[in-house]
Amino acid sequence: MTASTDASKTPLWQAIAATLRDEIAEGRYVPGDRLATEAQLAERFGVNRHTIRHALSALVADGLVRTRRGSGAFVAARPTDYPIGRRVRFRENLLRAGQRPEKRVLQIESRAATPGEASALRVEAGAAICAFHGLSLADGQPVAVSETVFPADRLPGIAEALAESEGVTDALACAGVADYNRASTRLTAVSASAVQALHLHLREGAPLLRSTGLDVDEAGVPVAYGRTWFAGDRVTLTLGDAPEGQGGR
Repeated sequence: MTASTDASKTPLWQAIAATLRDEIAEGRYVPGDRLATEAQLAERFGVNRHTIRHALSALVADGLVRTRRGSGAFVAARPTDYPIGRRVRFRENLLRAGQRPEKRVLQIESRAATPGEASALRVEAGAAICAFHGLSLADGQPVAVSETVFPADRLPGIAEALAESEGVTDALACAGVADYNRASTRLTAVSASAVQALHLHLREGAPLLRSTGLDVDEAGVPVAYGRTWFAGDRVTLTLGDAPEGQGGR
C-alpha cells in the first residue's frame, strides 16, 4: 500500500499568498492599491473565501497588506530592491529606491570577540570589540535588524561615533576609515526568532534572509563584520553595486 503524499503538498492558502507576494514584488500593485475582493480572488484561484482570508491574513502578518472593514484589502508596501555588492550602503540604497531610510540604535555594547568574530576581524580571540545592534526602516516600516561588530583597538572611539552618527559610514569616517568595501557576503534563509519578529512586526517563524558580510578598508584590513536579518517579504536582495561615490550605510 502506498502512503499518501497529501501531507507534503503546499497548503492552498500558502500558495495563494505566495502568488500575491510575487505580484506585489513585480510592481503590479503600488502601496495604496486595492486588491481584488475576496469573492473575485476565490473565483480566480478556485477556492472558497475562507482560504482567501487565510492567505490575506498571512500577507497582513508580514506587513505587505492591510485590511479595512467594509473596504477590502490594500497593498501596504512593495519589497525594496537592495543591492548587495562591493559597496553596501543602506541609506543610499533606500534613497535610490525612492524610500525614506531610518536607522535606530537598539544597543551599543563592548564585549569580547567570539572565535568566529575574531577570525573574521583578524584579531586575537577574546579581543575587545564594539557591537552595534540596529533596526533599519524604510518609510517607517521595519525591514531589517542587524548586529555589526568592530575591532575596538583598531578603531578607537568607534562606540561614541556610532552613538552620535547617522550611520556606519559616518561612524567609520570619524574613526579614521575614509572608505571601505564589502569583501564577502553570505546569504542564508532562516526563520524569525521571537525577538526578531517583535522588532520587525512579523509573526515568529516568518521567513528572513540573513546576510553575513565582512567590510575592509582600502588596505584590505577588516573594519566591520556584520549580520543582518532582512524581512523576507519586504526586501529583494539583488547582486550589484551602488554608483561610485555614494555612501551612508
